[in-house]
Amino acid sequence: MNPQDKMSLSDSLMLVIRRDWLLAMRRRADVLTTLVFFVMVVSLFPLSMEPDPNVLRKIAPGVVWVAALLASMLSLGRLFSADHADGTLEQMMLAPQPLALLVFGKIVAHWMLSGLPLVLLAPVLGLQFGVPTEGLWVLVAGLLLGTPMLSAIGAIGAALTLGLRGGGVLVSLLVLPLCIPVLIFGAGAVDAVLAAKSAAPNLALLGAALVVSLAAAPWVAAQALRISME
Repeated sequence: MNPQDKMSLSDSLMLVIRRDWLLAMRRRADVLTTLVFFVMVVSLFPLSMEPDPNVLRKIAPGVVWVAALLASMLSLGRLFSADHADGTLEQMMLAPQPLALLVFGKIVAHWMLSGLPLVLLAPVLGLQFGVPTEGLWVLVAGLLLGTPMLSAIGAIGAALTLGLRGGGVLVSLLVLPLCIPVLIFGAGAVDAVLAAKSAAPNLALLGAALVVSLAAAPWVAAQALRISME
């Protein structure tokens, strides 16, 4: 029996995550580009506006979330392109493990490399806008729920545009409209805290959307990959 047939689903998932992580560490510039872009976009807003603490505090949630959305999209074009170029994607399709599971592993790896660092940086950047401590915690919670959805939704767009000329622009056109609800609920949670209201409804909606997206996006992206490879 082929040793790959004996490999459990969890082992296959960890193998995909580890592989993408190691490949990303060889291209650290790509990871740093996402972080630098996020920091620059968020940091430039306070410098371009009047130094009114109330105004800065009010725009903080939207600025951070828009910057996180744009930064996460920078690496979407590379989600499947390298595997497509070196033939790994064809091997993944022939593997005994479900393609959707392997796609889920790539989504997790993408989030760990492009989403999680943004979550960790967000509280520091939020201090530039004078966001109170409670608002910073809600901002982190919202990003923890929302950024995986950006990776999951982005995987569908990256799969649909795989191999197309100008695929990066097409990914943005496909992904941005689908990510608007994430942006609204994420920023709305922090706005609710700043207005002395409860952020629970917005966070609950983000949590429900996260479950749905992680359950559906790998299967949709897998089917899109099969279509793109035909």
